[in-house]
Amino acid sequence: MLGRFRAAYQDEGIGADVVLAVLARRPTRPLDFDRRVKAVSHFRTLDAALALAAANKRVSNILAKVEGELPTAVKPELLVDAAEKALATQVAELQAELAPLFAAGDYQAALTRLAALREPVDTFFNEVMVMADDEALKANRLALLNNLRNLFLQVADISLLQ
Repeated sequence: MLGRFRAAYQDEGIGADVVLAVLARRPTRPLDFDRRVKAVSHFRTLDAALALAAANKRVSNILAKVEGELPTAVKPELLVDAAEKALATQVAELQAELAPLFAAGDYQAALTRLAALREPVDTFFNEVMVMADDEALKANRLALLNNLRNLFLQVADISLLQ
């Protein structure tokens, strides 16, 4: 079945990496699967797509090294750098803004909005040391990255895009 999906989408000019990124989320309804594939395919055409895919791969690698349960609660009082404050604000705003889009299956609109995170994500990685010596700061930064990654994972695992 997977081979048929991949072949059908390739006939439409959609890359195998797009299909695999969507399959990583294991959608169970064909229409939902199709919406996700088309949304990710559109996302790839955006200027921010490759940078965000690379950033998501970096986030995935960082989070994969964490032992135990990943933190999810970001504590505003532990946001010390301007870059992490800016990213945390945007992630929190997008969590609220995108919830109805995800619920409606409007994945293209959601990913288009998520593309706005390119600059704050780039700035975050340029200015913030995630694995800080202070365990509380480190846990807070990991929670922020986990929340960021979970926004994208509601559509597909874009870290698989090439």
